[in-house]
Amino acid sequence: MSFFSNLFGRNNDPKSIISFDVIDPIYSYLYNEQSSLEFKVKGIQEDVMVNLFFVPGSFDHEEGNEEIKKAGFNNAYEVLNELYKKMNISTLSDEQIQEGLEYDFIHIQFYSEPTLEEKKFFKRSIKNFVIFFCCTNSLEINDFKILYSGRHFFDYTKGLLESELLDINNPKNESEEIGIKDFKLVLQGICQYLNIEIPETVELPSNENLVENEEVTEETFEEFVKLVSRGNIEEQELKKQSTMLFENYKKESSEYHDIVDGHFDFFESIDAWNSDWKFDPEDAEYFIGEMLGEEDFTFEYPEETYSHDLFPYIQSELEKRGFELMTYNTNGDNYLFFVANKNDVERILELSEITKIEIDQL
Repeated sequence: MSFFSNLFGRNNDPKSIISFDVIDPIYSYLYNEQSSLEFKVKGIQEDVMVNLFFVPGSFDHEEGNEEIKKAGFNNAYEVLNELYKKMNISTLSDEQIQEGLEYDFIHIQFYSEPTLEEKKFFKRSIKNFVIFFCCTNSLEINDFKILYSGRHFFDYTKGLLESELLDINNPKNESEEIGIKDFKLVLQGICQYLNIEIPETVELPSNENLVENEEVTEETFEEFVKLVSRGNIEEQELKKQSTMLFENYKKESSEYHDIVDGHFDFFESIDAWNSDWKFDPEDAEYFIGEMLGEEDFTFEYPEETYSHDLFPYIQSELEKRGFELMTYNTNGDNYLFFVANKNDVERILELSEITKIEIDQL
């Protein structure tokens, strides 16, 4: 294992969680204890994945070698040198490559809420932060550089090569800005998950324990039902639906269809709109108006706009009222829409993860 000097100042802002003093102990754990982690962090969609990769070892397999050749390189060291050039880290000489040493990096991957533009194409935005250690004005490892990508790494070598050097203080766009904000949460979550002490000088992005498992009880489902129905449900029906959902939660996965049917029964018991994937703006105005109790509900939209292309215009009008349109993920070609209070959306998504009732933002 070896590292080389770069041309920039050391990344150790004592107030920032994106600093060497935080990332270095994470690296030490990955190197000495467990090189791969996957776990849930509160506020982050789905699991966070953390992996320590080695050059050339992690690429020394048939698929990896094919990707390297397809990218126009002979071996993993040449790929690494290309990445080093991008980060202004000194490249490996032929003599150093011949020594056969391993050079490692950390890859942290998670999903964030998409921007309005991204929502036109997908429901979640992938974030890749690839961390390379180096030295600054020192013979000891004391610094790092980060490559960032908002794309899936279907071809891992290509994904690395297309990643861009990240300036955490100057995001290039809104998507990158969201990624950096969530990356801070993820780093705090990793430290809490691994029981790594965070320096007292660091300004924490959250005061919560981000990895504490919340026990699932019938009361959990009561809270979910209240939020999803915006409180518009009778106490007897609330108890009935909460009990049913909790019982379904405890069933084995082999009873999947019964569980999904139970979810449908629940949404049919509240103000919800079961719609085909293709719908007209007039349909949206009518059914959303019904859910809100507003017969004259309308929203502005461009001519010849239909279906999911209407979402930004619907959300814009609902936001004025403090609402947001959401949907249960039917895993089919239809939507099961409901209207939530804007202030409850984050908690609904948290409860969605906990209860395994798949709720999507639009």
